[in-house]
Amino acid sequence: MVTMRSRPFPAVMRVLLSCLLLAAAGSVSLGESDLPPAKDATAYPAVDFHTKEQVAIAAEPFDTAEKCKIFQVDYLKYRFLPIRIIVTNTGDHPVSLRDARIFFISAEGDKVPAAEPEDVERRVRPKDSRGHDIPVGPIKLHTKGSASDDKIEADFDRFEYAALAVEPHTTRAGFLFYDMQGLGDTPLHGGKLVLRELRDSDGNELFYFEIPFDKYLEAKR
Repeated sequence: MVTMRSRPFPAVMRVLLSCLLLAAAGSVSLGESDLPPAKDATAYPAVDFHTKEQVAIAAEPFDTAEKCKIFQVDYLKYRFLPIRIIVTNTGDHPVSLRDARIFFISAEGDKVPAAEPEDVERRVRPKDSRGHDIPVGPIKLHTKGSASDDKIEADFDRFEYAALAVEPHTTRAGFLFYDMQGLGDTPLHGGKLVLRELRDSDGNELFYFEIPFDKYLEAKR
């Protein structure tokens, strides 16, 4: 079972589409602003590099309106922060992210899993399109709302991190979206991204990765 997020990994077609995007490495026009090709993870300020395991993982928050022009939805407006995950494997064996857990940890210790498309849709869509509860005796039956938001689904299909393995001497990148509501005006300060349960080709768990966002904020000054 794939458990990079709080629910099973996206369906096969989503994985295939996302992998095709990653392979294109930013060569496709993505809207008002093109997504720069992913560099080696060690080139980013917020990075954790395990020398022994020869794996580097970086995190680049897309925390400005300018950077977020690649998306069809204004996620920052709705307090969702897109974070680009860049994984570089400089070793001679693949690294598996099939069972990876990737959490945003706030300075106060709040543990936030990556959002699903429906998590974003519940906040973006008008209240009357989410369905409503009809009382039936002591219980309530929930009526289904309108169809899912096509723009949100398209963004997740195109950009969401979907590489289940990172091959030797390869960099893979993609986005995860985190709900920052309730974490204050500056959630990146003192925050970090923590990745656990990455495995080598023999199934051995790698030491966990911890990426502090203060490094990213310092580089912006």
